[in-house]
Amino acid sequence: MKKITNYFGQFHKMVWVLLIGTVLARGSSFMTLPFLSIYLSRNMDLPPIIIGLTVGMSPLMGTVGGFIGGNLSDRFGRKRIMLISVLSIAIVFYCFTIAKSQVMFILLNALNGLCNSCFEPISQALMADLTDKKKRMKVYSLRYTAINIGASVGPLIGAYFANHSAKLSFFITGSTYFLYAIALFYFMNKISITTGENKKESVTFRDAFSIVKKDMALRYLILGIILVNIGYVQIDSNLPQHLDHVLKNGVTMFSFLISINAIMVVLLQLPVSHFAEKFKPMQMMVVGAIFISGGLVGFSFVNGWAIAIISIFLITLGEILIFPANSILIDRLAPDHLRGTYFGAGQFRKIGSFAGPIIGGYFLSNVNGQIMFWVISIITLCSIFFFQIGNRSYMKRQELHKETSI
Repeated sequence: MKKITNYFGQFHKMVWVLLIGTVLARGSSFMTLPFLSIYLSRNMDLPPIIIGLTVGMSPLMGTVGGFIGGNLSDRFGRKRIMLISVLSIAIVFYCFTIAKSQVMFILLNALNGLCNSCFEPISQALMADLTDKKKRMKVYSLRYTAINIGASVGPLIGAYFANHSAKLSFFITGSTYFLYAIALFYFMNKISITTGENKKESVTFRDAFSIVKKDMALRYLILGIILVNIGYVQIDSNLPQHLDHVLKNGVTMFSFLISINAIMVVLLQLPVSHFAEKFKPMQMMVVGAIFISGGLVGFSFVNGWAIAIISIFLITLGEILIFPANSILIDRLAPDHLRGTYFGAGQFRKIGSFAGPIIGGYFLSNVNGQIMFWVISIITLCSIFFFQIGNRSYMKRQELHKETSI
């Protein structure tokens, strides 16, 4: 009992509030968004490239919202920006229930991406603000585990709603985010949080953009993760369409694969992260990119459950390694008073999440799914080149810092 108490006590109470909220909010979100492409395909008779554009609008807007929201949180505090973002997400999902046109879906998914990208970097920055540096890798791993606990349940429920009542799933998701906003308001007022509100050290958008622009290590890290996201986003966008075309039980298989992926992350995240701590974060990212690329190649040959499970296993190992490592690298690069801005700049990786569905949709429409996965796999592998350049820049910075501190 004492060990459990000590484990929970090593992190700030607000960190646990954010982790629990992540489980519930992401669970409801995974109940809807992974099936958006199927819903549009069945109910609106749209071609794959238009569906890809609709799905991709969320991450496209996320590239803008993340930087803006992160900088605003550095300047005006984490609390108000987080609350506005979560309430806005709730309203967006409520509006999904009454959307009837392609334009409405594109607009709403764009707003969803904008609001989510404001909230995500701020929550990561707040977790870092409230956590000792030595424990931040563990916090980022726990956060990623929380996301996937929600994702392990959400798709199974979503598979039912995809065939019966998609609008009800949108309503449930909106209500979950609304309750999350109420919980955040309560706990943030109850617990004293002053981080991210030092206006003397805050900088304008122009200054923040200039600082990030000059940071070569961050720039190449973002370029590399963009290419990884082009590959990883195929799981939510073009994989379900591909499975639906080549297999009779494609939709059912997709829902189980998403759940398998999430369950594996929940079970393997902490042990794999503990093992990976022996290596440098950039090494973890390189190996992760190789695994994701291998999983995409596997899906190009999918003809049943065996190959599909092996492929999702490789992609799962890749994401376990690459995404928490990406967070810890951004954390190490960021000055304390610009942590929100740097995590916001990290949202530029969603350019890949925007481009991925469109690129994949183009090949799916004009060639076939197998060629699509081969091309996307090569693009994902190219991320290693940028990771290596970014790593060299980071190491040079560390050496210069040591020399100047002597």
